[in-house]
Amino acid sequence: MSRLLITVIIGIVAGIIDVIPMILQKLDKYANWSAFVHWIVLTIIISYLDIPWAGWLKGLVFAELSALPIMILVTKDDPKSAIPIAIMSAILGTLVGIATATLAG
Repeated sequence: MSRLLITVIIGIVAGIIDVIPMILQKLDKYANWSAFVHWIVLTIIISYLDIPWAGWLKGLVFAELSALPIMILVTKDDPKSAIPIAIMSAILGTLVGIATATLAG
């Protein structure tokens, strides 16, 4: 399998994991699709980013950085939502970094 295909599959899995709690909370379908696509794109970026860091660290840092605009936007209506977004980004970002370094590396 090609590196890109493996990377996209990792992104799809991360997107599904992120969206499941959102669906259970009955959030807007556009928010769900946005989060799903976000993880696919972010996984591609993490996988192909050429920084000499451990995979987990690269995933953690860039997942948190990419979550900042989202956290700013959603805290306007729900300030408490920033914490779960930051936690999920940290967990999934770390896992994506490990997975892309191991499987797609």
